[in-house]
Formats: sequence, structure tokens, C-alpha cells
Amino acid sequence: MIQSMTGFGKADVVFNGKKIHVEVRSLNSKSLDLNTRVAPLYREKEMEVRRIIATAIERGKVDFTIWIEKDETSAAGCISSAVVASYVAQIKNICEEQHMELPQNLWELVLRLPETTQTSVTETLSDEEWQVVRGAINEAIEHLVDFRKQEGEALYKKFTEKVDNIERYLHEIEPFEKNRVEKIRQRLTDRLAELKGVDYDKNRLEQELIYYIEKLDISEEKQRLANHLRYFRETMDLGHGQGKKLGFIAQEMGREINTTGSKSNQAEMQNIVVKMKDELEQIKEQVLNVM
Repeated sequence: MIQSMTGFGKADVVFNGKKIHVEVRSLNSKSLDLNTRVAPLYREKEMEVRRIIATAIERGKVDFTIWIEKDETSAAGCISSAVVASYVAQIKNICEEQHMELPQNLWELVLRLPETTQTSVTETLSDEEWQVVRGAINEAIEHLVDFRKQEGEALYKKFTEKVDNIERYLHEIEPFEKNRVEKIRQRLTDRLAELKGVDYDKNRLEQELIYYIEKLDISEEKQRLANHLRYFRETMDLGHGQGKKLGFIAQEMGREINTTGSKSNQAEMQNIVVKMKDELEQIKEQVLNVM
């Protein structure tokens, strides 16, 4: 079954009071266009993350994000008792030397001094935490792939409907195609009859008619278009990774439909060709989203 390049996946895990969020989304692209935003703690693993994504997703414009949400207790600053004790001792010494009284708001004063609190703690990434995070990354990617498969099923149904419509229109051309040969012959004969006093070789006229009608024959175009329609269906059944091939087949289908239209000299046939072009255009628009 074909897959769409459009998808979204998300996973959340908790490790030591931290909520770790992973999101990955993708849109259509000719190749893999990967953009990552990784929390500083996991930057050392960014190349591994890129390898995991490239292996699983293969193609598309991909945005990957991983960020950390800490609870209030872990985000709170820590008071350095050693720094506070040093500041208090220095203030007492200065007051004794200068014969001054200790400030009434000594505690408040000390806390305003530099380095009494540490608002950030340097973290190191442990193997245990990375295993948890990598599991979340794989889970988010799995959700994205499932999303792509669901979208692929919808595209498969859409393409099948459009291909069936083109095939039906192709059969609708046949009655007009059979009648038009006689109409062309009759129209030319009537025009020649209007030319009074003009003699012409009827055998030569017959030869010219055959040549003219052969130039308007669309049997080969119909056969090639039927083959392209069958090949399009077969390619869809091959599975994902067939998007570019389906695009090429759609181009060939368009070439045969356009040639059929240029050879159609009846309004009824041209109307049917327009309908075929409309169905094909919808295929071309959506095939850009196929893996």
C-alpha cells in the first residue's frame, strides 16, 4: 500500500521529574529535508537522532523537535550554604573592625549578594535517560508512519476512483470514433460536389481520405493510455516508495490524453477528453504527496 508524505507523530515520557516531549511532522518533498530542534542536554546525540529519522522516514520535509519540561521543584534555585557562611563572616568582621552594628536585615542582604543561589545545575546525559528518550523518539516516528499509512489508504482510494473514471471515459470515446470516419468522408465528398465543373480522380480521393483518416486515428493512443492505467494500478500495489514512479506514469498518461485531444475533430470527443484531463489533473496534484 502506498504511503503519504504528510504525517504527524508525538510521544511524551517522564524521567527523574522531567517531562520529555518529542514531536515529528512531515510534508511532501522531492528528497529528505530534515530540520531538527534538540534540547541542549541531547545535542550530543543529534547525529544518532538524524540517522534514526532518515532510516524510518526516508523522504519528505521533516521537522523534528524534542524539549524538556521540568517541574517546579527541579527548576527551583539552590542556596549555597558555603557562600552564605562566607558572606556572613565577612560582614561580621567588617562590623567589628568599623565598630558598627550588624544590619537588622542581614539575611535579606546576604541573599542579594552574587552567587548565593544557583539557578541552574549542569546536567550530564546518562545512558539510562538516553534509552528512555530514544524510546520516545521511536514511538513518535511510529505514530507518524501510522499517520502516513492512513493518508496513503485515502490516496489509494482516490487514485483508483480517478483511474477508473479515465478508463470509463476512454470507452465512451469509441462510439464517436467509429462514426467520425464516415462523417469525414461524407463531408469531403459534399464539399467536392459543391465545386461545379471540377473533375477529380476518385481513386486519388480515396487514397487521400485514407491518409487523412490514418493521421486522425487514435487506436495507438488508446492502447498506450490503457497500458498506463494498468501500470499505474500495479505500481500502487507495490507498496510505499513508488511516488516518483507514479508521477512519471501520470505524465505519460497526460501525453496520450493530449494527443487524443489534438486528433479529436468532434465536439463530443473533445468534451470527453476534457473530462479525462480533469481527472488526471487531480491525480497529478495528489501524487506529489506519495512516498
